[in-house]
Amino acid sequence: MNNILSFISQKIFYLPILYIAIGIVIYGILRKIIRYVLSLKTRHLQKNSGNYKKIETLRVLLQNIIKYSIGVLVILAILTVYGIDIGSILAGLGILGAVVGLALQDTFKDFFAGISILLENQFAIGDNIEIDGFRGDVIFLGLKTTKLRSYEGAVKIIANRNITNVTNYSLSSSLAIVDVAIANTEPQSKVEKILEDLAKELSDSLDSLAGPVELLGINELKDGNVTYRLTASTKPTENFGVERKIRKAVKERLDKEKIKIGYPNIEVYHGNK
Repeated sequence: MNNILSFISQKIFYLPILYIAIGIVIYGILRKIIRYVLSLKTRHLQKNSGNYKKIETLRVLLQNIIKYSIGVLVILAILTVYGIDIGSILAGLGILGAVVGLALQDTFKDFFAGISILLENQFAIGDNIEIDGFRGDVIFLGLKTTKLRSYEGAVKIIANRNITNVTNYSLSSSLAIVDVAIANTEPQSKVEKILEDLAKELSDSLDSLAGPVELLGINELKDGNVTYRLTASTKPTENFGVERKIRKAVKERLDKEKIKIGYPNIEVYHGNK
């Protein structure tokens, strides 16, 4: 028992634990300060706005920088407890810097690419983007990687240095497009009047719109059908939901007015024997 108490009382035992505890406490305090300061800037911002997402992404990056910095300082402090000369280590870093730089050049590229993404406002947490054919919501933007979650739930992790071409669907409004095929036998004037009235009603009732629902007119003549096109400007990435609502409303109105929906027609000719 005396040996255990003697060992516990030695600096090589309790100081490393103390340094780790101090590092955790300092990180927790700084993290709360960052949250509080940035929350003052986001207090009057909408949660899905571009500025809100940018500040939220900045918060994540600052927390990562502080976490890694405190981790390095704690490790250096622990090394001094075990009698390792930190001064010589730091002096040797000048020689090792080139070697480490070569070994970690990809990591540095990831870091600077992440900073560039943030400063240039290419995308932020919560944006819906597409990178190399994979489309999803940004759920994490760190110093090394960016994580995207697709509509189906798949998560793709991409090194920041590999992000070159990005399509961001959240920077501007989206366009909902609905094509309605009507049988060629239905009167054009009647169909257009029905769709125009419905477009006005939907413009007043649908959520997520950034502009009115409009009937553009006849978009295609094919297979014995007349295809009319309805469009609507929506909030970013809300176009698919709006399209489904428009299709449902169109189907219900056409059924009510007894307008035949178009189907592919095939004409068969019998030759003379």
